[in-house]
Amino acid sequence: MFQFNGFNMMFPDHSRPFNTTYKCYSVSMLPGNERQDVENGGKIIMPPSALDQLTRLNVEYPMLFKLTNNKINRSTHAGVLEFVADEGKIYIPYWMMHNLLLDEGDIVQIESVSLPVAKYSKFQPQSVEFLDITNPKAVLENCLRNFACLTTGDLIAIKYNNYTYELSVLETKPGSAVTIIECDMNVEFAPPVGYTEPEKRAKEEEPMAVDPAELMPEPAGFVAFKGAGSRLDGKKKKEGSVSESAPVHRANYVRGIPDYDHPFGLLRFDRTVRKVESNEDKTDEDPFEAFKGAGFSLKKSRK
Repeated sequence: MFQFNGFNMMFPDHSRPFNTTYKCYSVSMLPGNERQDVENGGKIIMPPSALDQLTRLNVEYPMLFKLTNNKINRSTHAGVLEFVADEGKIYIPYWMMHNLLLDEGDIVQIESVSLPVAKYSKFQPQSVEFLDITNPKAVLENCLRNFACLTTGDLIAIKYNNYTYELSVLETKPGSAVTIIECDMNVEFAPPVGYTEPEKRAKEEEPMAVDPAELMPEPAGFVAFKGAGSRLDGKKKKEGSVSESAPVHRANYVRGIPDYDHPFGLLRFDRTVRKVESNEDKTDEDPFEAFKGAGFSLKKSRK
């Protein structure tokens, strides 16, 4: 009985997924100019033959892949940026090679996958220097635009102001691996590694430098025992002697009542002396308070 082998070539098996192996290299080994757009993201570069094979298969878009190091059974997920690599090779970011524990030229298995859209993710910075960023939500939103997906347990790297920050992906929902292309995702930050909560101290009440009663005007009208005394022997009182006259009684200070006898055209500023805040006083504030409950959208704006 005759078999027509060309039938399978004319009508390929669309249900078969893309699954092959390549030699893995870091982006720094890519010929040509340095590609920082690949190093600072989560996408890989594959050979042109992979694109030809993917177009023959029923692969969902955007193209997402699962990269596995079969030696230690460790895997991660990534998108594809270009198909310009040499045949039999792929180029991936260095942080991805570090997660998979791969060396230059090691064999990695690549399989096409379909991932759910991300709704929630939680990150933990690996250094307290991450707290120096004024707006971490905006920085993370901008950096994640170079990523296609996130995998729980990965240690991703983002670059900001010529400094590389490492973030551990603690949790992703609705699955352990999600796609972040065109999605609205809620983001939370865990305290950075090595971060300690500042001790809260009760603030001491500051004593008033000026008694408000001294600011009241002199009492008007009759005041008992007001005046200067004299000796019966006619001698002058010695200088520095304590006055035997009764003290002047001032009216009780009542807050909120204006001074109607205040001279016209005279400006008076009643101020109290306050202590200058030191760096120790600033430790009472929680610098990580700004990173709680952040969320953003990774959808592109449409004009």
